[in-house]
This record gives sequence, C-alpha cells and structure tokens, in this order.
Amino acid sequence: MKKLSIIITAVMLALVIAATLPAQVFAASVPEYISEVKIGMGKKASDAKAALEGYKILSDAKGNPVDLNKSAGGGWGSKGDKVVYLGYKTTTDRNEAVSDLAVMNMKGGYSVQDYEVLMETQMKSQIIPFVDNFLAAIKEYRKNYKSDNSLNKARAQFAHDALNMLTDDDCGGKGLGDLLLNETKYEMGDAYDDLSNEERRDHADILTIIAQSNGKATLIMENLITRAADTGEDSWLDRFTGITYNDLVDTLAEEKGILPSDAEAEAAKLYDDTAKKLLNLWDSFSEEIASYDEAYAMAEDYDADSFEEAADNMEALDENSSEEEIQAAVDEYAKEQAEAAELIKSAEIVAIHDYIEDIEYGEGTLLDFFSQSASEIEEDITVLYPLAASLSDGQVAGLEFVSIRELFAIALTDEAGYEKQEMVDTARTSIYKGVDRGIYQKGGVALTSDALRTEAMSRETEDGGFLSDLTITMYVLGGLSLVGLIASGVVGIAAKFQNNIISAANRVLGRGGAVSMENLPSSVYRNYVLNGGNYQEAMRTSQEAFAARTSLCGKLAVGFAVAMVVIAAISTYMTYQDLVEHYKVEFTPAPRYIVDEKDITAYNEKGEKIVLKNQAAYYKAVECNRHYGDEMYDVLEETADLNGDVGKQWLALYAQKSDVMPPILASSLIVKVNDKNIPAGYKTGVHMFGSSSAFNLNNELYDWNKDAPSIMVYFKVDEAAAGTGTNAAGSTFTAGNLALAGVAGLAVGAVVTALASKAVGRKKKSVA
Repeated sequence: MKKLSIIITAVMLALVIAATLPAQVFAASVPEYISEVKIGMGKKASDAKAALEGYKILSDAKGNPVDLNKSAGGGWGSKGDKVVYLGYKTTTDRNEAVSDLAVMNMKGGYSVQDYEVLMETQMKSQIIPFVDNFLAAIKEYRKNYKSDNSLNKARAQFAHDALNMLTDDDCGGKGLGDLLLNETKYEMGDAYDDLSNEERRDHADILTIIAQSNGKATLIMENLITRAADTGEDSWLDRFTGITYNDLVDTLAEEKGILPSDAEAEAAKLYDDTAKKLLNLWDSFSEEIASYDEAYAMAEDYDADSFEEAADNMEALDENSSEEEIQAAVDEYAKEQAEAAELIKSAEIVAIHDYIEDIEYGEGTLLDFFSQSASEIEEDITVLYPLAASLSDGQVAGLEFVSIRELFAIALTDEAGYEKQEMVDTARTSIYKGVDRGIYQKGGVALTSDALRTEAMSRETEDGGFLSDLTITMYVLGGLSLVGLIASGVVGIAAKFQNNIISAANRVLGRGGAVSMENLPSSVYRNYVLNGGNYQEAMRTSQEAFAARTSLCGKLAVGFAVAMVVIAAISTYMTYQDLVEHYKVEFTPAPRYIVDEKDITAYNEKGEKIVLKNQAAYYKAVECNRHYGDEMYDVLEETADLNGDVGKQWLALYAQKSDVMPPILASSLIVKVNDKNIPAGYKTGVHMFGSSSAFNLNNELYDWNKDAPSIMVYFKVDEAAAGTGTNAAGSTFTAGNLALAGVAGLAVGAVVTALASKAVGRKKKSVA
C-alpha cells in the first residue's frame, strides 16, 4: 500500500504542554487568586502579625486584622487565649491557585490506615493490571527501536526523541525514551535488588511512574508508546483491508480444528473486548470524516503568518507594556492558538478522507465503512472484529490513549514524514512536575469520607465536670467547717444571752425584788428542782453552765474558722490543679494531607448510571509559624491549628489546588464576627470536610469558651476558570484516565504550514 508523507503534528499537542507562557503575561487579563495560605499565631497580636510578613492578613471591613481564635480560650488554669491570624498571597496564574479551603478537627472523621489500604488496593486492582497489559506496547517500542524495518525504526526513533523530553527524577533526570528501552524495575523483579544505585538509574520504576507522575505526562508517554507499537512488516491498515470476518472464522476453525460455530465463539472471545473499545471511539471519527468540507476550507484558508505575528507580539511584551497592549496580545494569541489546533485536526481529516475514499472494502469503500454510525455498528459488532484483529497487541493495549484518527495518521505516515518532523523547542520536563509526591508517603496522608465523618460525629460528647473526687470532698469539708463555725457562733451567742438574763435576775433579787420563774431560762427551773427547791443554788449552777458553754463555743468558732481557712486554701490549690489537668489536652499528630473520598456519577458502556468512588480531592495542611522547640512542635510540627494550640482539639486548615475545581477569588475573601448570616452573593467559605457551608471557626466543640463570638470566613470562586489549568497537580492515580491534553502551549510554524498545503494538494473533488 502506498504511503503518504503526512506529518504527525498531533503529537506536538501533547509534548508542548510544558512550554507554557510566562505568568506575568496574563497579569492584566485575569483576576487575582489565592496562591498560598499561612497561619500566624502568638500570645500577642504583634507576634501573630510579625509571623505573616509578606502576606496579606484577613481583615474586617475597617482594615483591622481579625483574630480567628477570639476569646475562645479557657479561664483560670488554662493556657489562655492566643491570637490567630490568616495570611495569604495572591497570583494571576490559574495553575498556582487554591481552589478550596477546608478544616478538620483532631477527633474528626479521617483515617491514615484507610488511605494506605486504598493505595494498596489501587496498586493491586488498577496500576499493576494496567502495567501488565501496557507492557506489550512498551516491548513493541523497544523492538522497533532496534528493528531492521526502516519505517518501524523511524516511528520508534521519533517516539524515543519525544519521550526524552520527559525526565524521571528518580533516575537522575534521564529521559523516558532512553529509560523505557531497558527493562523496568517491575519487569526485573528480584534481579533489580542486586543492582548498584547507579545501575538502578537505568531502569525506571514503571509502577511509580503510572501511579505518581503528572497525569498529563503519563498520558503523553502512553500516547507516544502506542504510536511506536506494531512490529509488523505492514501497517494495521494494510492488514485490515486484507481480511474479513469470514476469514477470521475460517482461520480459527482450521487452526484449532473446530466447527465454524465454535470458531465464531472463539472469535468473540478474542476480539469482542477490543471491538467495544473501538466502538467507543467510532462516532468521534465518523463525525470528523463527515466534516470533510469544513476541514478542507480550514486547511485551505489558514494563514500561518498571522499565528507567527501573534506569537511575536507575545514575545515582545515586557513590564513596560500597557494593560491594553497585554490584553490585545493575549486575546489574539489565544485566538490563533485555537485556530492552529483546529488546522492540525482539519489537515489530518482531509488527508485521511482523501485516502480512504479510494480504497475498496466490502461492498463499498473504507470511507463508506468508517462513515457508519456507532448505532449501526452496534447492531452487528462482529464487523469490527477484523479491525480489532488487525491491531498489534501493543496497539490494543494503548487503544484508550489514541483516537482512530491518530491510528490512521500512524498507518499513513512514511519515513519521510518522520524525517520532516521537528521536535518542539522546549525545555525537558520532569514527569513529576506539579505533583506533590508527599501524598504518597506512608503515615502522613489520611482518608476522609461521609462514613468516617458520621462515625466521628457520633463519638462527640459534651465535657463532664473537671473537679476530682478528692477536691469535691475538700469542698464538702469546707462547707461543714462553715456550718460548724456558724453553729458555734449561734450557740455561743444564745448561751451568753441566757447568762445575761440570770445576771439581771440576781441583781433584781439582790435589791429585794421578785423574779418570776417563767422569765428565767428553763435550765434554772431544772436546777431548782434538782437542788431541792434551793432557788439561789439553781441560779448559780445555771449561770456557771452558760458561762462554760459560751467559752466552749468561742473555742469551737476559732477552730472551725482555722479549719475553714486551711481547707479553702487546699481546695483552691486542688481546684487549680484540676483545671490545669482539665485544660491539658494530649494532641495527636495531624495528617499532612487529607484525601476526600467522594461519590461521582458516571455511565457504563450501556449508558447505565453508576456511582464510583473518586479519590482525586487532595488537600495539604496549611502551615503556621510554630518552630522547633515550641511546646506543640513535636506533635504538629508546622501544621497550623486555628485554635492556637490552646483548644480542646486542634482544628487544622487544609488547602486544595485542583485543575478541575474553580479557583478562589482573592478579592472575595471576607470574615464575619458574631454574625452567622450568609453575606449576599456568597455560597461557601472555609468549611468542614463533607459540607460546603462556611464553618464557625470558634465552634464550642473545639473551644473552651462557649460564649466566644462566631468566626466565619467566606469566599467566592471564579466559575469561568474551572477546568482551565494546564499544570496537572495530580497523577494518573489521582486523576484517573483523562483525555489527552489539547492545545496548551501549542507551537506551530513551517511544519504546520507544510501539512496544510499537502492536505489541500491532495484534494480530488470540488468543494460543495
């Protein structure tokens, strides 16, 4: 089959994502986002403020910094209050923007163990099976790189050079193109352990690459390796046009010595899964072919000079450029960028369409076959079995990373096409660029979920009393001493009063007067009876008794008073110790990262709605000014505690940077004190995991003072910037199988112009 010199420019789309424009170019055209958050805390406001030098401090409407821990500390015996300020920095670079802020309390619903189980499960259930399958493509790449077949070698050499633009930090910065020519650590097994450290740098850890590398870098690798696969002497397209479904069945029946009906079942077993993958790609390609006239017009009318002019204008921008000049240059470049991407796609569509309309297949042409809709094909999917059988094992393994259009471009490109291709002039890029690999370190990452949070909430209880049993006993003794003191005083006063009555009676009798027995204390009468009616003796005996009682009560009062003072002192000390113990909290370490497991809705191949678990929401702990040697450093290190290390629990703040989620607008950040009314125009703020509502950072569950004012921090997000980031902060493990990146940082020039002119030159019929 005759080859065409079609340049595979589509691969440039993936390679040049590292060649992003300088952030300052966009400074005048996009809003400011929050790029970094830090907490400053101290015993005094000045200490908290000094810790945030270089940061903007969250302030109220009057410009006064707001203490997020205002009046939340305990009373006598506690560590007191600490001032907590929130500082932040801003950026106009969407890729550096914070997309969410959430809090987790010390006894909240998270689990380090569950995350590690998740990691192990993902490795066993997803990463290893994928690598086992994809190794077929990698092995074909290696074989083609050393092949005597000049075309296969040219394809592999091209992929090799492109892959070397991506480097592996774990192997000393060597390019993936070189590394994947050697066996990987996974393939070597135990033999890898016998290598020296230097020798190990020649053997990439493919499991780590797939699990941890930048998601887009991983997809680039998978796309390029798939392009370099297929070690046959002819292309998949040559093989496909030479076989039919009946050929497959007859060959299987003959090779296995089975009946044709059994051979059909065997064909289904061999090719049905691959056919379904092709069916998922089908409508996209048939629609592209149907857009031939539009694609031709695009390729014919494209003006490469306008793109180069727009690129030159971008390069000419500097700090002296006006806002209007920057905005105009950015808008024009974005427009040309989109048109260039469309040109590449259009040129390939034209070339492929013109080629397949001349190739007979079945009762029509290849164009007729590929113009069918997926719904038509689905009625009898066996028509795709020959196409599935024509792909190499490596191409089947990488089928989800290429489109049918790209498969055609591979089949229709001759050696000259690869020789004409030029690598994009950009710096080599680490496959781990933008990935915080700390999320893969054991012990520092926790998983949170609705189930874990619900369980934790059920364990939250109100605090009990803080006094010990011994302290309570001392307070009881103190109370009894007080009662004794009062009683002795009352009895003493009564005895003295009665003694005074008897003295007054004696004085009356001494003057010859008369005293009625009824006016004397009852004890006088008792003594009168006991003394045989001796009135004088009864008076004397009673008076002596009252005098003695008065003296005793005085002594008892002194004793009770002394006891009460001593007990009060002891009780006060013990109360203080009990309060100190009450306010003394044993903090546990806070996770450095939290992964928020969420349910996401997806659809299977049958269109049925299913719910999947998504672990893509990674949050990193916000840091504070805690230093080595500080009281809580050994436990929390730099992880910020919004309770200032003096609360019932730590309340840690976590920040997320996500390409998918809209970024937080820095200008929207506001704080409300003792006001739980949601500000107009706001929907969310700093929230607890599992909730989108702004959370009271002075919540009494975590603070000592139940009367502390509520502190609510609100923010808005830039919905227009959702999903517009180009720096993938997650890996394939975190982000799943994403579609190959499109036009980020696309560079075009003479190569694209040549493709367009060649495509137009192949035109064989007039445009309607």
